[in-house]
Amino acid sequence: MSKKILLSHGGGGEEMQSLINSLFFNHFGNEILNKTEDSATLHVNNKIAFTTDSFTVTPFFFNGGDIGKIAIAGTVNDLISVGAKPLYISCGFIIEEGFSYEDLEKIVISMKEEMKKSGAKIVAGDTKVVPKGKADGIFINTSGIGEIVCENISSHNLSEGDVIIVSNEVGNHGACILANREELKVDGDLKSDCASLFAPIFALFERGIKPKALRDATRGGLSAVLNEWALASHVGIEIYESDISVSNEVRGLCEIFGFEPYELANEGTMALCVKKEDANETLKILREFDECKKANVIGTVSNSYKQHVILKSPWGTSRFLELPKGELLPRIC
Repeated sequence: MSKKILLSHGGGGEEMQSLINSLFFNHFGNEILNKTEDSATLHVNNKIAFTTDSFTVTPFFFNGGDIGKIAIAGTVNDLISVGAKPLYISCGFIIEEGFSYEDLEKIVISMKEEMKKSGAKIVAGDTKVVPKGKADGIFINTSGIGEIVCENISSHNLSEGDVIIVSNEVGNHGACILANREELKVDGDLKSDCASLFAPIFALFERGIKPKALRDATRGGLSAVLNEWALASHVGIEIYESDISVSNEVRGLCEIFGFEPYELANEGTMALCVKKEDANETLKILREFDECKKANVIGTVSNSYKQHVILKSPWGTSRFLELPKGELLPRIC
């Protein structure tokens, strides 16, 4: 009989200590966490970036990742989007009574493996167990602290002539979650892009490329990122549909459900704005990494149609790519 999480695992007593020591400390243990203080004492020399997020994705396990991998990748990618090296992460688990201990361990191990890619450490945590029916399996909350190593990366930096790059195909995560929920049989290998992008982005920094703006294209997808940039920098952005990589599997699902692939969530795809003279070298560096093999220039920044994004089709027509409205697909991260 498989072991289940009990209310007593969140009660502060012997069972909770056993869970913390045998599972969380076993996989997350480090010199800071193992001190078991109420607060972690951290050492940072320069400016820091600080982010927080909560993860409620369903299903918990999907092709390409799970809720634990997303929790770490999402936190790491938010930090590197402002030029910060991820250092410290806090992690809070809200677990429903009866949740499988085996599944919880799989999630914890996935988190440990994902942290190895950036060197970040979980240094503080919390566990709450709620009665059956009062949650939906497991929720994870994280906060991350990183040390700024490349300053002044901002959505307010775009100017005419800059180049827009996307590091991967778009829409894979959202489409993967949709297919899982609907139990759809999809030809090909539809897989979430869930991944920490520490290695490729820091390779840019180390080789002298300073992006003007970076953004992890999660909820709202590429469309949300580009519209936010256009509004923040008071510029127009022109992108070319033929240059945006979208897999056949994602296109097929979008046709069935009437979705816009550029609005679907990603969990390991970065939008970058770089100077025109840096574009070729940026692509060369990104394509050295498996997560960014399909990186491509998709458009430019202009002074036309300020605060709007223009999508140009292969047939010579143009339309506004608008900020997504409503909740396209809930609980994708």
